[in-house]
Amino acid sequence: MLNLKNEKIPRATITRLALYVQQLEVLEQEGEKVVSSEKLARFCGVNPSQIRKDLAYFGEFGVRGVGYYVYELKEAIKKSLGLDRVWNVVLVGVGNLGRALLRHNVIRKRGFVIVGAFDCDPFKIGEEIAGLEVMCSSNLPTKIKELNAEIGIITTPPERAQRAANYLIRGGIKGIVNFAPARIAAPEKVVVEYVDFINHLFSAAFQISLNQSKGFYL
Repeated sequence: MLNLKNEKIPRATITRLALYVQQLEVLEQEGEKVVSSEKLARFCGVNPSQIRKDLAYFGEFGVRGVGYYVYELKEAIKKSLGLDRVWNVVLVGVGNLGRALLRHNVIRKRGFVIVGAFDCDPFKIGEEIAGLEVMCSSNLPTKIKELNAEIGIITTPPERAQRAANYLIRGGIKGIVNFAPARIAAPEKVVVEYVDFINHLFSAAFQISLNQSKGFYL
């Protein structure tokens, strides 16, 4: 259980906390033992007061006049985010994106272990990818329990996303990360996160257009 001062934590704060962890890991690899809020803020592209505000949701950190102890802060944030444990993950949709995720070692290094790969294409079922045999999606409800999976990743075509979600939900999955460009219906208790590359491209295009209007590229 997380020890939160306030359960209503903004999504942007969670995103920044994940960024802090990554930067703290870099500092740790470089042999840094202590970091000031100013230095950490500079590395993460935020201001020091934002870091202090984000951390305040989880308790008191840092030593006045000294800064933050890198290892201790990293571990505290990971524990607060639920990243101090291994999460078993199943993936549905073994297309190009699904295959790339199955072979993405960074996911495992971050504590997310893909323990099952599923697809409804009979030509893919039985194929081995990254040490996992692709199984039929209809087996998800029973396999989720066997594999002790809590998170499902959907990388299917959009028209198959809801069916994949239904299988995951029927199996008792607790959270879904949906890469398919489609909204899915799920019970309130099931956490659903959407990853939409098009939205990021739209945002990048807008920011570039805005900078051009300001004459940044003249």
